[in-house]
Amino acid sequence: MSTEIVTVDIGGTHARFALASIAASGAIELGEPATLHTRDHASFQTAWEDFARMQGGTLPDAVAIAIAGPVGGEVIRFTNNPWVIRPALIPEKLGVSRYSVINDFGAVGHAVACAQDHHFAHLAGPDIALPASGTISIVGPGTGLGVAHIWRGADGYRVQATEGGHVDYAPLDTIEDAILARLRQRYRRVSAERVVSGPGLVTAYEFVIAAGLAPELSDTRERMAVEDRGAVIGARALAGDDPACVRAAELFVGLYGAEAGNLALKTLPTGGLFVAGGIAGKLLPLVRAGFMPAFLDKGRMSPLLATIPVAVVLNPEVGLLGAGIAGLFD
Repeated sequence: MSTEIVTVDIGGTHARFALASIAASGAIELGEPATLHTRDHASFQTAWEDFARMQGGTLPDAVAIAIAGPVGGEVIRFTNNPWVIRPALIPEKLGVSRYSVINDFGAVGHAVACAQDHHFAHLAGPDIALPASGTISIVGPGTGLGVAHIWRGADGYRVQATEGGHVDYAPLDTIEDAILARLRQRYRRVSAERVVSGPGLVTAYEFVIAAGLAPELSDTRERMAVEDRGAVIGARALAGDDPACVRAAELFVGLYGAEAGNLALKTLPTGGLFVAGGIAGKLLPLVRAGFMPAFLDKGRMSPLLATIPVAVVLNPEVGLLGAGIAGLFD
């Protein structure tokens, strides 16, 4: 017999919903996800009601929610969107009797810990399956920058969500110094997620144009006026038909690799470092070319980092899956 629940993955830009069926064995099968823009809804409750209408007006009696931001306390405030959630009011507001709430990258951690090998694309280091024991770290940009860790052992695994995306941005050369100087005109303190995130890709593009590193194409600017700017930059970079987008993506991937290398030095994830989030999957050819040189550029520690398995998480539904898996442990 299976249990039906709603899984939700709420980020800064999008809230993704799906119906999920959980078998007695714990295996989860997701229905077709629905993606709603957070800016189009005044609150999580109105987004929930919109999803309910999409499903004919009725939803299961349980919900598992992954949230981009800290989840402790009586009031949950998002890092990159204006919604507020009061967990104690979830049953009343959503009409459910059971709920669980987890950090979004904590949810990704649960999904990675339970994933199959075909859900990963090997980048570098030893090409091995997830080990039975050891530390695994996960990093991934979206609207912000998520970081989590998994500890696996004989008694199973444990996930530790973090706010590691908010560590200080550390430039490595004069170009990255100039990016920091540009961002300091807007922010007193510049964190890593200001450059390694969807908005960070846009920042890299704007820097390329302002610094005269490549010309601005009018049709790219026109598309960015009506479409998601980061998606336009990524698509044109992959197509190779806009030099500014290509240069911006190269800068972004290098910054991403450098920050992933910083994380690896701090945690020594001998079980693997996994690159998650939709951006990495969409830019996979560029990630393959530029991520690892920056990841390994750690001076005397480069040989050590070369021993760490590095892979991209390919499954785009890890947040939704992980929310459901985490809910089973409550």
